[in-house]
Amino acid sequence: MPPSRHITLKDLARELGVSTATVSNAFNRPDQLSPALRERILTEAQRLRYHGPDAKARSLRTGRSQIIAVILAESLTYSLNDPVASELLSGIAEVLDTQGHTLLLLSGRQSPARVPGSASIADGYIVYGLMPSLALLADLPAQRPLVAVDFDIEHHACIHVDNEPAAYAIADHALATPPKRPAVINLRLTEQPCNGRIGPEQTLLPANRTITRARLDGFYRAFANHGIEPGEVPMWNIEENTHEVCAPVIEDILDLPDDERPDLLLCMSDRIALTALMLAEARGLRLPEDLRITGFDGIAEGQYRAPRLTTVRQDSTEKGRIAARMILGLAPAESQLLHTELVLGETCP
Repeated sequence: MPPSRHITLKDLARELGVSTATVSNAFNRPDQLSPALRERILTEAQRLRYHGPDAKARSLRTGRSQIIAVILAESLTYSLNDPVASELLSGIAEVLDTQGHTLLLLSGRQSPARVPGSASIADGYIVYGLMPSLALLADLPAQRPLVAVDFDIEHHACIHVDNEPAAYAIADHALATPPKRPAVINLRLTEQPCNGRIGPEQTLLPANRTITRARLDGFYRAFANHGIEPGEVPMWNIEENTHEVCAPVIEDILDLPDDERPDLLLCMSDRIALTALMLAEARGLRLPEDLRITGFDGIAEGQYRAPRLTTVRQDSTEKGRIAARMILGLAPAESQLLHTELVLGETCP
């Protein structure tokens, strides 16, 4: 058969001498075929310029598009470069790949009017992180399944790690060696944007709005248990978990006079902690003698350098797998709380 722009699934099946269902499985359910047969079908499809079943047509015919949309709180560029978000996406993609589904990425920071039309035909939605606006979510088909990760959406399954107990555990460990001047660096925890020291005029987001408030509550509980008044511990806020945004805030902290500069920094993320570590080293500060630092997330970068970062490790890849299994109906859509692991490194032994 000569190549044609209009070749159909039926044409390809006839050319190969297989059923249309077999051809469909090659594109949509690869686990149903032997690797050799699937490779034969895909090779012939490429020769004939057949690019697979049309998602819209399939959706109209079967009511299913084989598309799962992931709505990210941040921009796509940021999310793909962020180690925690990329691990989560890897876990989601791993499950979708085995089930023959396509992953569609959307950013909660784009206008709902700019969301691609394919979003409306997705079979389900995974929402990751604190959304800047709920307008996009309100426009999603109400009958489709939805799972939230690191974010609470009423009447939907949510997946979290044990943020408050984990933050308590790492702060309790750090405070076992009493600091003179402890401090906390938060991540996007204020109602109004604040990239700097948090003053009394700033209102903090509640725990049901952001996971970083649950982490702060864990720090506060540890302070109280060690006889430290939480309200007297200075706090700074970071608006974005990137080096470029973190650095100016942390430079201001580290450049304080010696008798004002914190000797313990409890950081809400590894990215913040690693920025503090790099800037402290550039200033000749000794770790842990002059400054102790803790993080949260357990990204590989913090464990592959010296001194190794003391942190809390969460399995973001597994969070993604669980969310994907739920959205595909492979696991019950029930809220889950995953456990973390305290990792002791040299930055706060």
